[in-house]
Amino acid sequence: MHAAVVNTFGQPPRYQEFAEPVPASADEELVTVIASGLHPRVRSQAAGSHYTSTDELPLIPGIDGVARRADGSLAYFILPDTLYGALAEKTVIDARRSVALPTDADPLLLAAAMNPAMSSWVALKNRISFEPGQSVLILGATGSAGQLAIQVAKHLGASTVIAAGRGEARLASLPALGADITIDIAAAPDVVAAELEAKAANVDVVLDYLWGAPAEAAILPLVRGRDDRARLLSWVQIGAVAGESIALPSAVLRQANVHFLGSGQGSASARGILATLPSLVEQIVAGAFTLTVVARPLSEVEAVWAEPTTATQRLVLTP
Repeated sequence: MHAAVVNTFGQPPRYQEFAEPVPASADEELVTVIASGLHPRVRSQAAGSHYTSTDELPLIPGIDGVARRADGSLAYFILPDTLYGALAEKTVIDARRSVALPTDADPLLLAAAMNPAMSSWVALKNRISFEPGQSVLILGATGSAGQLAIQVAKHLGASTVIAAGRGEARLASLPALGADITIDIAAAPDVVAAELEAKAANVDVVLDYLWGAPAEAAILPLVRGRDDRARLLSWVQIGAVAGESIALPSAVLRQANVHFLGSGQGSASARGILATLPSLVEQIVAGAFTLTVVARPLSEVEAVWAEPTTATQRLVLTP
């Protein structure tokens, strides 16, 4: 078969021939890949920089996708940590980590949308006790995952969604997706702090795709401006686009009821994640969420890898 193969970390995957994987248990099956998303998580996997990396090579990256099974049916699948990823003509899936798709499902849309939508879907449905009527602040709302998070939060009943991100043009497009308030975190620090304190301090949930300096700068204004500091603020850390660490003053934890937790591979169980996926698939197939999908042939993987990424689009590779 042909696959995108990482032979050296730091170099783009090469489109080359590779031995087909072989199922190792009764729950596994060889499937034909129709489409797989080139998510940021896939790029970090290929770079060997993700926290799950084992540094083993050669490696076929790709963590999920849409496949055709031997009986002709379609399935969305999530792969375990494996050297045989989804950016290939064929891969081995565990049937217990897959979701059957209706015959009219759009494989490209599912391959593009499931991973970024899952980040907020799992965070709100699995990691915290989110209730309709609560309010949500999204840090990093101008990226593709952040834009889906706006829509997911509204779909699950958020009363107010505050979208914080960079770029006036991108922010201007977010109300159409469901954002009630936007905050430009590219403004001067004192302006950003004042905006957060005035407009977002009473939120119930923060979905944080940034971490690093933007999160660090947001914590104190949000705490300082809360009307009731004993009211729970759930800060869900999802991505670290802006940095892997922050300085957290101890006083924050003493002066307000803030619960910091993560949502990702390990913090949410595979079983728990999979239990929520059929309902997410149903909503994506029904057209509940808007996402721009760009499809490219897997044979162009080296060229695609070198192209600048677009925050508002999701790339899908098709074998």
